[in-house]
Amino acid sequence: MNMETVFVTGADGFIGSHLVESLVGAGYKVRALSLYNSFGNRGWLDHIPNEILREVETISGDIRDHDFIFRSMKGCGVVAHLASLIAIPYSYVAPHSYIDTNINGTLGVLQAARHHGVTRFLQTSTSEVYGTARYVPIDEAHPLQGQSPYSASKIGADQLAFSFFSSFDLPVVIVRPFNTYGPRQSARAVIPTIISQIANGNKSINLGSVTPTRDFSYVQDTVDGFLSVIKSEGGLGEVFNFGSNFEISILELTKLIAEQMKEEVEIQTDQIRLRPNNSEVERLWADNSKARKTFGWGPKYAGVEGLSRGLKKTIEWFLEVENLKKYKADTYNV
Repeated sequence: MNMETVFVTGADGFIGSHLVESLVGAGYKVRALSLYNSFGNRGWLDHIPNEILREVETISGDIRDHDFIFRSMKGCGVVAHLASLIAIPYSYVAPHSYIDTNINGTLGVLQAARHHGVTRFLQTSTSEVYGTARYVPIDEAHPLQGQSPYSASKIGADQLAFSFFSSFDLPVVIVRPFNTYGPRQSARAVIPTIISQIANGNKSINLGSVTPTRDFSYVQDTVDGFLSVIKSEGGLGEVFNFGSNFEISILELTKLIAEQMKEEVEIQTDQIRLRPNNSEVERLWADNSKARKTFGWGPKYAGVEGLSRGLKKTIEWFLEVENLKKYKADTYNV
């Protein structure tokens, strides 16, 4: 039993809720932060098993409130910072909110962590910071390219976290997941978009560009990567890719999902789903060798075989009636 308390921001989200489950399973105490709302809704935390949730201290608030974060972090030894605005299309609409949440919010979490003397600070990055690959597979030395306001805000947040390591010896590790997928993912992401449209009987699937390639990682692989960092003493001040080291185009991905769901579909290009020309990230493919070497981590859902297994689990979850009805397949999620 590991008695160190982990403070998880963004615990109500897709990856965050899975991380909370795995932390409890690994014996950690967890203080889980969800975004405050007047409905008392704790996001996906409300959908994890009750026997696990009973072991979690849940609090509601906002990372943009620095005083609140300062008080809330007291007594925690590790911070896993996942809270951020992540929808790329919405960052074209409301870029200021991304600066406010992803950069200013991260600043407050870093300042609180520095004051409380945490032993480990995980800054959650994104593969989007690399932009379109200049070479593949993409290692951690690849140039950063802010091709959307979202990715620019995440570059800023990462650099801010690194500055706290350099300037104040805060034990920061920057974890950079590639395109994570699995149960509970928002329909703003491509895999839930495809699955939910097919599951609702659509024979014509509305998508944006289908030529870009992505490195898709099943959520348990991403969470296992986070856990490997928390358990380790290495990697301070460094960046680590967590990806499957396998790329697939959105077109081939759609065919793979349709085949698993035993449906024949055609793809229609929905103009509203297309990114601005210079903003589309055409290719992402992770070099995960550094994380393998440093933390002994490796993806269990790698290659087309692993992707197929991960998609099978994801599809099964979406096909449960109570889960599917949470998604609006006929509505484009910005």
